[in-house]
Amino acid sequence: MSGMPAHTKYMRGYFLPPEPCFDWVRKDSIERAPKWCSVDLRDGNQALITPMSLDEKLEFFKKLLEIGFKEIEIGFPAASETEYELCRTLIENDMIPEDVTIQVLTQAREHIIKRTFEALEGCTTPVIVHVYNSTSVAQREQVFRKDKDQIEKIATDGAKLLKTLTDEAGHENYRFEYSPESFTGTEPEYALEVCNAVLDVWQPTAERKAIINLPATVEMSSPHVYAQQVEYMHKHLAFREGVELSLHPHNDRGTGVACAELGVLAGADRVEGTLFGNGERTGNVDIITVAMNMFALGVDPHLDFSNLPHLVEVYEQVTRMQVNPRQPYSGSLVFAAFSGSHQDAIAKGMKYWEENKPKHWSLPYLYIDPKDIGRTYDGDVIRINSQSGRGGVGYIMEQQYGISLPKKMREDLSYRVKSVSDSGHKELLPDEIYKVFTDTYV
Repeated sequence: MSGMPAHTKYMRGYFLPPEPCFDWVRKDSIERAPKWCSVDLRDGNQALITPMSLDEKLEFFKKLLEIGFKEIEIGFPAASETEYELCRTLIENDMIPEDVTIQVLTQAREHIIKRTFEALEGCTTPVIVHVYNSTSVAQREQVFRKDKDQIEKIATDGAKLLKTLTDEAGHENYRFEYSPESFTGTEPEYALEVCNAVLDVWQPTAERKAIINLPATVEMSSPHVYAQQVEYMHKHLAFREGVELSLHPHNDRGTGVACAELGVLAGADRVEGTLFGNGERTGNVDIITVAMNMFALGVDPHLDFSNLPHLVEVYEQVTRMQVNPRQPYSGSLVFAAFSGSHQDAIAKGMKYWEENKPKHWSLPYLYIDPKDIGRTYDGDVIRINSQSGRGGVGYIMEQQYGISLPKKMREDLSYRVKSVSDSGHKELLPDEIYKVFTDTYV
């Protein structure tokens, strides 16, 4: 390929369903929240540079409970001693609430499945045992070098062992989940065949549902293609009333949130993801963003993100990762307005809001009310630098110091403040603005 343009080495690696699947297009919004499953504690701590210790995992688990997660994947007990110990600690110290289901991950391999069941010994609260094997063309040909029948047998053998071990021990509180890993690179007809073969082993019912999870292990297409793939599975899965259809979007193309939203419109009942989108490579879908997008359209996500700044603190402390300042909803600058025209519009909108108290939120430049996620107008919204105008400066003086400036004085002060900011190449805090005011006029 020497001398050829680099892009010519790439081609479409995904597969469309064998029939039109466009029912999701006719839906304009998600009407109710899906079930959520946090996979923040998954194997490898979701690819952290420095994996969390047992104590840090326990702290994170408690925070996930506070947020309101009812399903939490606590990891891959057979993958590392720390993850095994986390499972044992939660069980032996009775730390799992009765209304919370823990989920454990295992490959469809006999010794790993048996080790996973050892880790769960004595658990009296609900459990999801999540088994997977890869089904994509690339994995079949390059990694396993097996044909379709051999790959399907790996899946059904794993499913049979899960059922046998569960039945032998009488674990009526156990449910099963199957993922055709790398689903997005698998022919939909074949993915359906494997999933239905697994379901035929489990024989799920409406009272004891199985979970079929469709991972975008590598995001390979635009979100509308993933939606078609999900809808095809939704329409053709066996035992559909006994199945929860789940999504596990990654973010390789930067559209994990869109894939999750369109996937729910396409028939999914459940979404697996992480806080702030942490995960291997470009990460998993950010559950905070998906949930808050619903919240902003008047849908209760059944998760509590009313104090996002504190959640950011805890997350950064235990994972040693940083939340991007422009991360939707969570970032430190997502509500910040430095531009004079933006500040003026926001200040006037706030005044209108206070005076008229309308039923529904509709403020210029602010998609949601920052107060709903623990942010403030003073420190998070109106920020002053050399690009700011009289509206922002006037707002700071009035809100912070109770000084309502006449129009011309407000304009004069704004030019002085901008000059100080410009010469110092920095943002000015309220006390610095007040000092410019007192030095000039007092």
